[in-house]
Amino acid sequence: MKKFIMALLSLFLIFSLAACSGGTTSKNQSESKNDEEASKDEKVTLRLAWWGNQPRHDYTLKMIELYEKEHPNVKIEPEYASWDDYWKKMAPQAAANQLPDIIQMDLSYITEYSTNNQLADLTPFFGKEIDTTNLSQNFLDGGKIDGKYYGLTASMVALSYQYDPALLKKIGIDKIPADWTWDDYQEFGKKASASGLYIDNGPGTAPDVLFNYYLRTNGQRLYSKDGKALGYKDDKYFVDYFKMYSDMVKNKAVPSPDVIAQVKGLEDDPVVKQQSVGIFQWASQLSGIQQVANRPLEISGLPGPDADKGLFIKPGMFWSIANSSKQKAEAAKFIDFLTNDIEANKIMLGERGIPGSSKVQEALKPLLSTVQKQIFDYVAWAENNSSAFNGPDPAGAGEIINLLKTFADQIAYGEMKPEDAAKQFRQQAEAILAQK
Repeated sequence: MKKFIMALLSLFLIFSLAACSGGTTSKNQSESKNDEEASKDEKVTLRLAWWGNQPRHDYTLKMIELYEKEHPNVKIEPEYASWDDYWKKMAPQAAANQLPDIIQMDLSYITEYSTNNQLADLTPFFGKEIDTTNLSQNFLDGGKIDGKYYGLTASMVALSYQYDPALLKKIGIDKIPADWTWDDYQEFGKKASASGLYIDNGPGTAPDVLFNYYLRTNGQRLYSKDGKALGYKDDKYFVDYFKMYSDMVKNKAVPSPDVIAQVKGLEDDPVVKQQSVGIFQWASQLSGIQQVANRPLEISGLPGPDADKGLFIKPGMFWSIANSSKQKAEAAKFIDFLTNDIEANKIMLGERGIPGSSKVQEALKPLLSTVQKQIFDYVAWAENNSSAFNGPDPAGAGEIINLLKTFADQIAYGEMKPEDAAKQFRQQAEAILAQK
């Protein structure tokens, strides 16, 4: 009898343990499921900051509304201002380590903010929260500093030559050749001068941009990689480039600095006034000048040889994430939305610049005006016929640009020889860079 009772107790114990075990497993699965659901429903608040005008504010708010509709658990708090007020607001927030989660960042500030450890590296989010499938490496590298990605390019622009085809024919040229050279450029300048026209605004206008392009075609760069010195060692590049500028001013193939100084707005531009065949400027600027000129203009690449080495895709602006953000992954998802979502980009319609996604570009084309299509097509061409961007300018670049413009003007007026200017520019520029 005793053995029977013991056996019965043992059997009861086995069933009890099995029942307890089954109950525990069911409970754990239920709790895990509830935790997952809670994670999906978790409320997330992100602060988004940008600068711009009222139309930009209006459409960005519509984009936020679309995102919140698709992601009911996410609330985005907008913070926007004009350019000047924007950076005045950013400075104290950065000092207090209270930057917005998502920041519209500029090329002039991204080095400073990243150096101060105020921006997060986006590398861990690429290929995950941020889809990079349709983004070129050159596009991605726009926000790369010291091997890390502190911003995802929000838009891209490229240098171009924009011209009046009727005036071009007037000087005896049917079309700008795809493979034109600096020798061709100077020859076209002579033909323009003989017809009482300029060929363009001149190599001395924004010399940091065009001289840098010229250096790149020769395998050089304006600044060294570490930003502590000039990037070219042989002053021959400086002398050759600015001698060409001086000769063209002397021959009235391009306007002198005092003529350019009188241009206060687009309505004063020599192209608009039909005094110049064309102008060197960023592709995105075609829309504005053509609207004021009120006649069709064409767009082409810059002179070579090796124009593809000189040409680069420049970030118009970036989307960055604050290093202090507690919601970096969620912030990255919103940056992906701004970059890759077709419906969102239909709202924006390229106002911030040419989108980087080839898929988005194709989706927007049917909605674009004729001039917008010209810009999109050119930048798409430039992306496949250019070399990697050298990265953001170093600290002190503003002073270097002013210095270079001063020397360019003095050379144009015949007040200084290119050889002397080259030596003095190097001495003064490298002194400025070494202090930063």
